Formats: sequence, C-alpha cells, structure tokens
Amino acid sequence: MSTGRIPRVLSSLGGGQHGLSPAPSSSSALFHTSSCDQAEAQEKDSLDLTFNDHSAAYKSKTTTEVARAYLVMSLCGVKPLVTHNDKLMKLGQTVLGKTLFGMIMKQTFYGHFVAGEDQERIKPTIARMQSFGVKSILDYSVEVDESEKKEDKKSFKKVSEAQSEPEKNTQYTPICEEENQEVNRKHNLNSARVFFYQGEKECDANMQTFLDCIDAVKGSTGGTGFSAIKITALGRPEILIRLSDCLEKTRRYYTQITGKKGMVIKGKVDKSAFKEAFKAKNLDSNADVQKFLDQMVDDDQGVIHMFDWSSLIDEGKDLGDVLKVPNLETGKMEPLITGDDDGALTAQEEEQFRNMVNRLHTIFKYAKEQNVRVMVDAEQSYFQPAIHRLAVEMMRTYNTSSAIVFNTQQCYLKKALKTVTLDLEQAKRQGFYYGAKLVRGAYMEQERARAELLGYKDPINEDYEATSAMYHSVLDECLTRIKALKTDGDDPQKVGIMVASHNADTVRYGVGRMDELGLDPQERVLCFAQLLGMCDQITFPLGQSGYSVYKYVPYGPVNEVLPYLSRRAKENGGMLTKIAMEKSLLRRELVRRILNGQLFYKPEGIYKPVGF
Repeated sequence: MSTGRIPRVLSSLGGGQHGLSPAPSSSSALFHTSSCDQAEAQEKDSLDLTFNDHSAAYKSKTTTEVARAYLVMSLCGVKPLVTHNDKLMKLGQTVLGKTLFGMIMKQTFYGHFVAGEDQERIKPTIARMQSFGVKSILDYSVEVDESEKKEDKKSFKKVSEAQSEPEKNTQYTPICEEENQEVNRKHNLNSARVFFYQGEKECDANMQTFLDCIDAVKGSTGGTGFSAIKITALGRPEILIRLSDCLEKTRRYYTQITGKKGMVIKGKVDKSAFKEAFKAKNLDSNADVQKFLDQMVDDDQGVIHMFDWSSLIDEGKDLGDVLKVPNLETGKMEPLITGDDDGALTAQEEEQFRNMVNRLHTIFKYAKEQNVRVMVDAEQSYFQPAIHRLAVEMMRTYNTSSAIVFNTQQCYLKKALKTVTLDLEQAKRQGFYYGAKLVRGAYMEQERARAELLGYKDPINEDYEATSAMYHSVLDECLTRIKALKTDGDDPQKVGIMVASHNADTVRYGVGRMDELGLDPQERVLCFAQLLGMCDQITFPLGQSGYSVYKYVPYGPVNEVLPYLSRRAKENGGMLTKIAMEKSLLRRELVRRILNGQLFYKPEGIYKPVGF
C-alpha cells in the first residue's frame, strides 16, 4: 500500500443511522451516537500516511504550545535529567515551594502531558481536540508515592525458598519482590501505574475514584469518551495470582481428561468425554463425580465449560465451592484454587474475592447507566488470566446491546492470538458485544526476569519484530471477523477494536486493512489511540481525515500527578529516535509559522469526530 496521501471521501459522520449502526439513543460499540444534522457538511482532509505532515499534526496548537512541546521533547532527550527527574521534581517542590513549582510545571511538563486539574478545567482541552476530530479517554492520574507504601505480602514466598523447590514453581507462584528488584512490579516501569494492596478500604477508595472518572467522562465529553481501570486497584492481587494458577490447572485437567491440547474451542469435546474418562477409572458411580457432571455446563454449540462462571460472578458463590474437580484416582472433590487455610481459601480470602467482584459490578453497572465505556487495563502475565476471565465475564453481563466493557490484549504475549480468538468465539456463541484495546505490552523486562528467576518458560515474544507480527495478526483476526459480520448482514459493531499504539507502521497497517476489507471509518468498528502530548503527528491527521481516534487524557492537581509526569519523561527518554522525529516536525512547524507570519495563530477547528 502506498504511504502517500490517500483521499477519503466520506458521507456525513453524524450519529444517525449508518447502515446497521444502532439508533442515536443507544450506545454504539465503539463511538458516540448522539444525533446531528446528517446533511451538514463535514470538513475532512486527505491522510498523509508518512505521518510527516507537521502542519496537519500541530494545527490544533498555538505557537506557544508548539514551542513548549519542542522544549519538553528536548528536555526528554537529556539523559541525566530524565534518569533523576523524580528526585529533581521533589527537590524543586522543596526549594521553590509547591505553588511556584506548580506554576513552572504548568508552563512545561504538566501543561504538555496533562489536560488540567479537574473535570471543569479539562473541558477546554477536550473541546478543542474534538474540534480537530479527536476524542478523549480520561484518567484521573493522581498517585501517591507507592515507594513509601508496604504491600500486604504475608504469604508471598521468599525468592530463596522458591528457588530451593523449582519443581513447585509456576508462572503464578507469588514471590516477595523486595528481595529481587528486577521482578518488582515498579522496576523500570515507565508506561503503566502500579497499585499495591493496602486493605479493603483503600480498594473502596480506588473504586470511588474510578466512578468519579466515569462522571468526568460523562460531563466533559458528552458520553463520547472512555474511562480506564486496573483490577489490581480493586482487590488483593494475590487472589488474582491464585485464580490465574487455578485457570492453568483447569487447562491441564481438561487435557488430562480429554487428551485435547491447545484451545478448548478447537477440541469440541462434549460431556460424554468426561463420562468415559471417569468410567475408565471406575468412578462413574461416585456421587461426587455424578454431581460434577450434572453441574457441568455447555453452550448451544456443545462447548464444555467445566465451571459455572455465572454462579461466581453473578450469584456470589465461593471460589472454593465452584472451582473444584474430582480426583482421577479417588473421585473425591478437590479444589483447584489454593489459599492460606491448609491449602484452601480462608473465609477472609473468599470475602476479598467477593468484594473485588462487587466493586467491578458497581463500576460497570454505573458505566452502563451513564453510557460510558470502560477499559480494563492489562497487567503482569501472572495476574492476567484472572483479570482476563473477570473482564470477559463482565462483558457477558454488561455488553448485551453495546460494548461497555473493553478488555486489553497484550500482543507481546506468545498466546495473544489464541486468547483473542477464543474470546471472539465465546462472544459469538454467547451473543455479547466484544470490545478490546490492543497494546504491545508494558512489562517485558519484569516478565523475562521473573521467568528466569523461577525457571518457567518466557511468556513474551522473542523480539520486537515478533511482537509486531503478533499485533498485526490479532488485528487482522478482529477485522476479518468484523468484515464477516458486515457481509452476513449482522451488526459489525459486535466487535469493536482500539489500536492503542504509537507505532506508525501498526497504524498504517490498520488503515490499510480497513481499506482492503471495505470497512469505512464511519462504521465505527476500529479506532486508534495515543497519549496526550505524544505522537500528535499520528493522532490529529487521523482525526482530521475522518478516522476515529482518541487521546489518553490524564488530569489531576499539578503537585499530585508528579509520578505520572515522571513516567512520561522516562518513556520519552527511552525513545530517542521518536523524540528526534517529533522535534524535527515541531521545529519545521515553528519555522513555517515564523516565515508565514503566524506567530499569533489561533486554532479554530472545523472538524467533527466520527460518531458526533
């Protein structure tokens, strides 16, 4: 596909009826559907897929903002400044005082990477971006200094203890991170926030913060934006590790019973396979075995689900009562999930899990009432099976007529394509809308270090090229299914995908595949997203040419978002090639404005984002 300019002649981007899109009063799978005059002319530019058009990239900025961006990117290229930025910011607060320091930050890093201090003050930034075709994902980025907190790790193994019994270690073995900083969840982590467990009250407070963010999305974006949550903020992370381990044990038990490996969806095993396996062990008359078989559920295509997840998620049953299987030698029921009570979960652990699930229900129920979509952020691979299962079950509950819950798929994982394919099949069988944000992944160094330390297979793709290939394979799987829905006369918005990437090649791939498959941007099935203050040369040309695109918009008081600003500085400092490119575009735009007498240029957008 050519990387030159591609003209896009689109019809109105209003929120009325477009083919099989939902009516204006309902939430669409991926984009806002408020009504507007469809006959109204829409401004749309051609898209330069080289992403080197500095005029298109920065036409939403004043000259002062362009100059500030150039200054910030230049400072991000100074390695000692970036390396010690957190200490320097604390020193600045001490020497200058928080008021003066805050004023300086608002003119530099804070002003560039953060939209404002509260729900009201971010509205001008959001409105201006919307007038240039860009929507918002809101994140309240106030963070405490997690380095001063101590996590409750009473049953985490010491590294030395884990290494002394390598045969007992799995990817899901909880270990104390303080002994080995390379596996610490905060080690060299620049692109994601980490939550430590401080008790149930802290989790309730985090839930309220997420609810407030949903209100901010509703109030500031008119329901067109997203909010984001982390499940480790809503409960004890160790419970997630244990549930992840249980899910892996479930896969092995299934393989042991049926002889089928790989994806369950391809096994097409019905209940009779389990009956035959138990009969071969002379367990067919065992009362516990019969009860297990009776409780086993399948869907309308005969695909077996060994556990009734709805009883866990929707009916409040205990993990220990649901996640158990017959021993293949004795027939006695044994729990697959372990805990602190002689190997079983304690009553407190069951309560902690139930609290976590209830907080998720509270968030998603409220989000659905407010017609606001919520993305569940991905985390480390030893949490991820549990986070993934909870997210999918929440989709089943709340994505009945549109995608409210979006999961995050990490494409640096070797099993990413299998995971997404399985999810898409489950959504198809069970009739819920599937929403996913595709990312490369933020925890590679920690993942590799942990795998080496505990002696299990590295779950991460071998290199960046392999991760990019996986990303494109996952995206292609999703787009192909969207095309099939459209061809079959079904609602193509039953699958909604966000390409959350700063990689220009990946964005070009998504645009190109949409064109090849005949998927028009106004069909609202694929969108793109980048961080505020980064990659404007990708975001704004996409929005101004009629593609659905978002900025991840942090907000919060200036002196309380310093950890977020520290991560952004380090993230940019680690991408010197991209910084050099952005600086070059910014410099060219400054020169253009000076030569054209546009030093006092005032941005006035005439674009409408997809779905408005």
